[in-house]
Amino acid sequence: MAEAPYRIMTVCTGNICRSPIAEVVLQDRFAAAGLGDRVVVDSGGISSEELGNPIDPRAAQVLREAGYAVPRRTAHQVTGRDIAERDLLLPMTAQHARRLRTQAPTDADAAKVRMYRSFDPAAPSLAVVDESALDVEDPWYGGHDDFVATLEQVEAAADEIVAHVREELAGR
Repeated sequence: MAEAPYRIMTVCTGNICRSPIAEVVLQDRFAAAGLGDRVVVDSGGISSEELGNPIDPRAAQVLREAGYAVPRRTAHQVTGRDIAERDLLLPMTAQHARRLRTQAPTDADAAKVRMYRSFDPAAPSLAVVDESALDVEDPWYGGHDDFVATLEQVEAAADEIVAHVREELAGR
């Protein structure tokens, strides 16, 4: 029987900017690492305000400019079932992390929540700061440069996320 894929969900507020950027970047990195068939990455939002909307055009533009393929997708609101079915949940902010942990069906599900930037080698350590110091900046109210900065924050942690998941898969 084939092994079930490792499932990751990136999470932000409305699921049209930060979490889709992270979803696209991680899908690309896992494919490049030869793990594209063993790891499934998707994204969701803690809010229903953007439900069904496409990725923000500014986020799509920045991704394309950086050489990423941007899939057709619509915003999805995270459910307790989503949390239970994922192996790793990567919130973009401490607020998102708190919401996911509160919504998690079990303590074991809540333990699967890890701040996205906690994997960034240049980010502050959680042993030194609280989770909010690891927030991925929200580009929504900004311009092109803000979306570029968000992409850079996402990319900075991506390789360590791949390394972490590779270790998790080796332990299965």
